[in-house]
Amino acid sequence: MMKEGARVAVTGGIGSGKSFVCERLEARGIQVFYCDDVAKQLMRERKDLQRRLTRLVGEDLYIDGRLNKGVMARFILASAENAQRIDQIVHPAVAKAFINSPLRWMECAILFESGFDRLVDKIIYVDAPLETRIERIMQRDGISRAKALEWIHRQMAPDEAKRRSHIVIFNDGIADIDTQLDKILGPPKTP
Repeated sequence: MMKEGARVAVTGGIGSGKSFVCERLEARGIQVFYCDDVAKQLMRERKDLQRRLTRLVGEDLYIDGRLNKGVMARFILASAENAQRIDQIVHPAVAKAFINSPLRWMECAILFESGFDRLVDKIIYVDAPLETRIERIMQRDGISRAKALEWIHRQMAPDEAKRRSHIVIFNDGIADIDTQLDKILGPPKTP
């Protein structure tokens, strides 16, 4: 059972179904801080981040004040160093936003890589078979199998992430997520 007031992270590789697990948490009344959404919001709204990112990536990163996602993706995928340099700009702002928020739960795909594991008490890893993940990514993003695998291989190996997590939820599309959450949180409270 999860201790009351604990800070908890939900993580897992791309295509594992972290967002679905978080939807099930929200159905129980648990509000979730979505690191990726907050990062995008901060990159859209904070002029200081926009200036630093533009200096790093190039003048075409923002067009009429809007983030050019294709330019950002190409820059990140070009090298691990590029991704790290983006992270050094964005991650501290996201971490500060979480710490200053009233929310106790976060969803973060790159929890360990970002160092955000230090911000929480418990870590739930969402696991899914590789082929299931590839299919989900291809369908969701409309990309090729090769591109989906490229994104998957940019993340920490599942075995290492599971080893560093406290709890594993299996999300193959068949296993019941709510039953697994009941074991972690207890049954949902009825109004």
